[in-house]
Amino acid sequence: MTISFRPLAHDDLALLFEWVHREHVKPWWRPEDTFDEFAREYVDSVEGRDPTDVYVVELDGRSIGAIQTYLVADYPEWETLVQVGPGVAGVDLLIGEAELVGRGLGPAILGAFLRDVVFARADVHACVAGVEPANERSLRAFAKVGFHPVRDYVEDALPHRLLRIDRQSPATNLK
Repeated sequence: MTISFRPLAHDDLALLFEWVHREHVKPWWRPEDTFDEFAREYVDSVEGRDPTDVYVVELDGRSIGAIQTYLVADYPEWETLVQVGPGVAGVDLLIGEAELVGRGLGPAILGAFLRDVVFARADVHACVAGVEPANERSLRAFAKVGFHPVRDYVEDALPHRLLRIDRQSPATNLK
């Protein structure tokens, strides 16, 4: 099993739109209803005008999901909400193919992404994720990699749990 990441391209937007509207993803991503609205959210990232780096997750060469990272400091409203300080990246993951959910891929993807992308940056010493407590599968995946809960907060009127992993944490499981 080979997990790899490639930058999101214009040609991937239709597939990403399809993934975020699938029943197992939609409750957690709450995407825009039309493709044009959705595409506007991602075109700036694809074209390098937005500080979020979005990648397609590939498993043995097959596109199966998406993962993104960004410096929390690049989003002042979110930084104010989570208050994590400089040098902290954020990460969001979705596995778009329903038949691959629940097979242990989430932790494998997160571990590889943290090792190969997030912590490959010298200026990043920690990574956080905001996960809704009802998304138990996601909470387990992050925990298996070494993320630990920091605190709960409310975003967009919904409860979230802030999870964190430090580059040098003894609990880090970045295999």
